[in-house]
Amino acid sequence: MTLPKIGITLGDPGGVGPEVVLKAFASIHSLPKAHYILFGSNDVLKKEQEILNLDFDLPSLASIKDAYQQHPCLYEVDSPLNSEVKGRPSKKNGQASFRYFDTAVKEAQAGNLQGVVTAPVSKHSWNLAGIHWAGHTDFLSHLFPEAIMFFWSEELKIALYTHHLPLREALERVKEGPLLEFFQILQKELKNMPLPDYELFMAGLNPHAGEEGLMGSEEGDEILPAIKTAKKIGIPISGPYPPDTVFRKALNHPDKIVIALYHDQGLIPFKILAFEKGINVTLGLPFVRTSPCHGTAFDIAGKGVADPESMIGAIELAHRLASALS
Repeated sequence: MTLPKIGITLGDPGGVGPEVVLKAFASIHSLPKAHYILFGSNDVLKKEQEILNLDFDLPSLASIKDAYQQHPCLYEVDSPLNSEVKGRPSKKNGQASFRYFDTAVKEAQAGNLQGVVTAPVSKHSWNLAGIHWAGHTDFLSHLFPEAIMFFWSEELKIALYTHHLPLREALERVKEGPLLEFFQILQKELKNMPLPDYELFMAGLNPHAGEEGLMGSEEGDEILPAIKTAKKIGIPISGPYPPDTVFRKALNHPDKIVIALYHDQGLIPFKILAFEKGINVTLGLPFVRTSPCHGTAFDIAGKGVADPESMIGAIELAHRLASALS
């Protein structure tokens, strides 16, 4: 069996990304076998190892094509970072974290990686660095317009119709045509997920899913027509359901997926249930991309107390999905 090559980006050097990456690889023998390549800075990792009292060697790679051992290796990425600022956003941290990510994505696009696992970045740091993408998925959506933000946990699975948009703009996109197109893309992409049978539950937009038009007309005018057409072409979808109860319908049912119309509609229940171990997956790419669902956690950065469980889960799921591509 050919082992997959999986890139791991360090995220914002001022956050907990380097910490959770090192903690994940401190127990390398418990991770699935793969060629793991860390994209980042040796200086950042050495300083983090001192904080964590860890000491393990990370061989350097001159080329991703040279990665043929299970032991994790480091691919040094040039950046203007000479000393990271811990615990807050900074321009240089933003430049460094974007370069780590951009380099890994380019390698995946070239076919040198089957998967990319991204540690958390700071959108504020990116903005300070003049990088105006609203995070990883926003950047990937620019390259791959069919990208879908999908959240995976044992308790709950959620697909987001819109990502990082102002609420007003997200609501303006609730239209029959784009919804149907989204359902079709989602069905196509879910064929690559370990979900042989699944059912999609569509969340409504308004309280009580509009209450037959008494509390809003979007359900009847836009959402329901898209669902009816989707059913006719074989997509296993139902709804729209009241947003305050639809997540209970899917809770602890591994084959049920909720489609949320905007970011917070889906992420509030998901992070309440699975903040420590939930995984963010980007569907619609020619390679696998996963990440922990938590952020940079600037408030605890540098203290050595960050929980690596979500990062470990993201690596394990990336391996599971990437193995089919290797």
